[in-house]
Amino acid sequence: MLRHLGQGLLLGLGAAGLALLLAWGEGLQALEGATWRWRVAHFARGPQAETPIVVIALDQQSLDWGRRENGLSWPWPREAYAPLLDFCRRGGARSVALDLIVSEDSVYGVDDDRAFAAALLRTSATVGSMSLGAAAAPPPGWPVAAPTPVVLAKSYTPVADQQLLLPVAELTAAFTRLGAVGGNPDGDGLFRRVALLSGGSGGAHPSLALASLLAAEPDLPLRLRPAGLEVGQRLVPLDGEGLALLRYRGPSGTFPTWSAAAVIQSELRMEAGEAPRLDPDIVRDAHVFFGLSAPGLYDLRPIPIDGVFPGVEIHATALDNLLASDFLRPAPKLASILFTLLLALLAAHTVLHCRNTWQTLLAFVVILPVPVAAGFVAYSQGIALSVALPLTATALALVGGVVLNYATEGRKKREIRRAFNQYLHPTVIEELVKNPERLRLGGEKREISIFFSDLQGFTTIAEKLDPEALTALLNDYLTAMTDIILDAGGTIDKYEGDAIIAFWNAPLTQPDHALRAVRAALACQERLAELRPAFRARVGHDLHMRIGINTGTAVVGNLGSARRFDYTMLGDAVNLAARLEGVNKEFATYTLISAATRAALADSIALREISRVAVVGRREAVQIFEPLLAGSHDEAGLELFARGLSCYYAGDFSAAAGNFAQCAAGDPTAALYAERCRGLAEAPPPEWTGVWQLQGK
Repeated sequence: MLRHLGQGLLLGLGAAGLALLLAWGEGLQALEGATWRWRVAHFARGPQAETPIVVIALDQQSLDWGRRENGLSWPWPREAYAPLLDFCRRGGARSVALDLIVSEDSVYGVDDDRAFAAALLRTSATVGSMSLGAAAAPPPGWPVAAPTPVVLAKSYTPVADQQLLLPVAELTAAFTRLGAVGGNPDGDGLFRRVALLSGGSGGAHPSLALASLLAAEPDLPLRLRPAGLEVGQRLVPLDGEGLALLRYRGPSGTFPTWSAAAVIQSELRMEAGEAPRLDPDIVRDAHVFFGLSAPGLYDLRPIPIDGVFPGVEIHATALDNLLASDFLRPAPKLASILFTLLLALLAAHTVLHCRNTWQTLLAFVVILPVPVAAGFVAYSQGIALSVALPLTATALALVGGVVLNYATEGRKKREIRRAFNQYLHPTVIEELVKNPERLRLGGEKREISIFFSDLQGFTTIAEKLDPEALTALLNDYLTAMTDIILDAGGTIDKYEGDAIIAFWNAPLTQPDHALRAVRAALACQERLAELRPAFRARVGHDLHMRIGINTGTAVVGNLGSARRFDYTMLGDAVNLAARLEGVNKEFATYTLISAATRAALADSIALREISRVAVVGRREAVQIFEPLLAGSHDEAGLELFARGLSCYYAGDFSAAAGNFAQCAAGDPTAALYAERCRGLAEAPPPEWTGVWQLQGK
């Protein structure tokens, strides 16, 4: 018991410490971002403020309308926004904020700016946009004396302060107030936080959202308190950087949004005495935000629940949070650390007391979701609690406990020995026991060399033997071949009657796996030749084995059920090796390898090209080769065979038949080609590719 308590304490502290280290190095940012998206999406309930907030968007439809109906290119003349302002004035909007920086004289001339300024002066509570450039958010505790300088917009000194990017002087004088726009995303590129107050020369400057509220309520006092920013009777919690954490209401379009073209057309129709498309009452007593949402105007921002969220809607969200007094409060760092430590200790002690797989799984199922659930509960109470930190610590403690259990009791080594005893050489098993990390349970993609073998005509032989004699024959044959394969470092996949399926380069890495496979095949053929007289005496037949080898990428691993599994392989490369074993029948050969295996041998084994075959199930022809036993072919015969094959590919069947006939004695493959070429010479095919078409598997 004391041992488990000590282990649990060390494991919990270690897991919590490692998680804190990862968080400090921003290694948990992606996980925190994912869990934050879940929470934001789950609790997004639309606008919550009693005062309505309306967005007028200069969308793609508006751009198309302006170009089609009025010949307007971007940027529009500023007097084009005058009907929009008049519409808001007519409808009785509380404030109108323009998320549009007009810091340079209009390209349409001074009269354009004057017409825009006149429209601003006709409209009460208008808010223009300015940029603070490199200015940072105010540090915590930065003193703000209300109502100056925050409330008085017209006290701004233009251009002298290089950090301020203001509207042109005539428009600055026409706006009721200016609000700062811009802001920076978090480290993962998402916009989660806003600066309601930003620092610059002369003091603090309100954001566009806060300026909208101040334009409608000019006497609203502002104070920075230790707990956050006090806006009248509302307290906005700020983080250590002086930023407010937004509670998003939903994806783009959550706030009532109207196309700028529809608004402008409606005002122009009303001025002409016609019925409008939109009733001005849509902005009655509302805070109106005008901004850009057309993709080509580059004011789209990624937020946790929407990858293309117009920047103007971030300002609308900030004002809605402000009016509803429900900005999220960052959880105290100490509370997050204590919560993380508590969960890590709980997870460590729980899993160390688990005695079987079901108890361990139950511990994971019960404890692992706790940090996520806590994050959701905290969000519902307006608290932004980190989920990635306690979740990582909990997972590390659980996994660490499982590893510690298995390491202490030696289960992992016993499992490796038990799982691989049947199809790996004992030296390989011991290597895995010493380095279990080299074994990846489950499936993984690896390049391997695959070996398929079968006994020629074994079905006929088996029908003539009684069960005892058949079993004894198979055991002797399989033992001899298996010893060679295992000694060459191969892994036995399975036996299927007299067939042997094996592979190299898994579970341990073998850079020369193709060479090992081919050498093993040749050694098997030599050993079978030595045993053939004894086998003939027992069964009355000669035993010959056909082998196919291919090298390629396959999925290798423990596949099956939890109670019964095999270390096996899957993939097209495996299928081709099986096909090559059968292709031997077509060419009277006993060992064939693919071009991929040939390329991996680097001329270390003598071989000859046999053909290019169209294998069932593959579109492209496969080039195949026969590895040669030492002394089995003379060089002159190999040269004649190669010349014959070259003529065969070229469609010169008479020449090919002549070359093959010269080396046909003692070479069944050459004899087969000679006969085939003579037939093709008598009746040449209309189209010739040199590919040998196989009719079966």
